[in-house]
Amino acid sequence: MKRGNIKIEEEDFYMENGFFVFTEKYHLKRGYCCGNRCRHCPYNFKNVKSKK
Repeated sequence: MKRGNIKIEEEDFYMENGFFVFTEKYHLKRGYCCGNRCRHCPYNFKNVKSKK
């Protein structure tokens, strides 16, 4: 399976309540924080905008 330019392997995500949950391994392959407050973000939510 491909998502964008990255080939997704089975250990890159799991399904929970019909949603894809990406693993830390997937995020490390992607190489940056997307800012979506992902559950397994290894980048400490670097690009998450603060709520004001």
